[in-house]
Amino acid sequence: MRARSSKKATGSKHVDAIALLVQDHRKVKRLLKELDGTTERATVRRESLFKEIENELKTHTELEEEVFYPAYKEASRKPDEHLYYKAVEEHHLVDLVLPEMEASDVESREFSAKAKVLRDLVEHHIEEEETEMFPRARRAMGTEELLELGTQIQERKMNLQSGLITRAARTAGFAFEAVMSRVSTRNRKKRAA
Repeated sequence: MRARSSKKATGSKHVDAIALLVQDHRKVKRLLKELDGTTERATVRRESLFKEIENELKTHTELEEEVFYPAYKEASRKPDEHLYYKAVEEHHLVDLVLPEMEASDVESREFSAKAKVLRDLVEHHIEEEETEMFPRARRAMGTEELLELGTQIQERKMNLQSGLITRAARTAGFAFEAVMSRVSTRNRKKRAA
């Protein structure tokens, strides 16, 4: 699906919300397929893919729940509201699986099984959004509202991603300090001996 966009007088490009969400869907599906294709021995690759998937899903979920879903619920007809509630519950299921995967050993069959369940959940969710919710949203909201929501999504995504980078840097700093502390302790013990 091509991103629907327009250019304002400022020359900045605006992409509609649905096109942005579909781009995210494509990326997550590709990452989940890659994870599904790994073996228990590919621990480093699995850990890396899982972290990327987890970050993408958390960011995407926040964007939908904070920006897109409320606008959809407000614009949709009463009979279409069930799609809103179902989508939120599907996010909740993903939120249950992710910590279980994180707690699992990436070398285990349990991790592989949970990765498959996550992929099934996410692909089902994407299918429903793209075939049911998004077409209804496009009819109910119209081009201008979707472009405005797209701008909000882009801005919020930048904020969320910069927060992830800050947290990652902070975590790396703490890990570095812990390693240096252990090295210093070992050196003191060697000198004392």
